[in-house]
Amino acid sequence: MFVHMSIHTPRKGKERDLIESMHRFGNSVRGKPGCRLIHSLKDQKTGRLIGLAIWDSKEEWLAQRPVMEAAVEGDPFEEWEFDDPEVFHLDEV
Repeated sequence: MFVHMSIHTPRKGKERDLIESMHRFGNSVRGKPGCRLIHSLKDQKTGRLIGLAIWDSKEEWLAQRPVMEAAVEGDPFEEWEFDDPEVFHLDEV
């Protein structure tokens, strides 16, 4: 199992744009081989947005990276977010 998790801090007034981008990113691979689960979530306390994807393997995630990147190509993240997202690549232990 391989987990890709990203934590985003949207700028005021840009949350909806960022959520729509996250949905495009996730929908581009939903149901593809190796993708077990993919969701966009919002933290109730901080308002930060979390992208959570669970894959069968890192190799299957890597194989689909070009599809996900193409789905959000040209999105102006520097306008929508305060900083680069925190990204975690997690293995089961």
